[in-house]
Amino acid sequence: MGQFITEDELIIRLGPENRNGRRVVFTNGCFDVLHPGHIRSLEDARTLGDCLVVGLNSDASVRGLKGPARPVLAEEDRAAILAGLAAVDYVVLFDRPTPRELLARLRPDILVKGADWNIETIAGREEVEAGGGRVVSAPLEPGFSTTSLLDELHRRTLVGNSSKPGSAE
Repeated sequence: MGQFITEDELIIRLGPENRNGRRVVFTNGCFDVLHPGHIRSLEDARTLGDCLVVGLNSDASVRGLKGPARPVLAEEDRAAILAGLAAVDYVVLFDRPTPRELLARLRPDILVKGADWNIETIAGREEVEAGGGRVVSAPLEPGFSTTSLLDELHRRTLVGNSSKPGSAE
């Protein structure tokens, strides 16, 4: 089970000078409503190294990125869920739109983002590569996105359909 820690604690434990040969993998996101696509992505990311760090957008950061109706779950709840996953070693909150500053301090060996991101435009790519790391594109789980799941739940609530979101109609 992972730990929800501060950025300073993370740097002390996993900064380049304290790694003890462990390969650190980093991924980030809002993780507003955890779904099978998130689980698969986190499990895949974990296989790339010895330690998986998940950078979690704060509530204010999610609102800035996704709008005033998000996040659905508070940052403490999202962090607890992520830290409870076997694949995750550390969860660290960041309050900015991107984790660039955190990545510059941590200098992970690998930054993982979903295949829906163009590697050249991934926030933090330059910081990771400058520290000798690399960026990896992770395959997406077809049919899953938090926004589409929330839109479908909203649509079904409006029309009174009680079937499970994500299931075939």
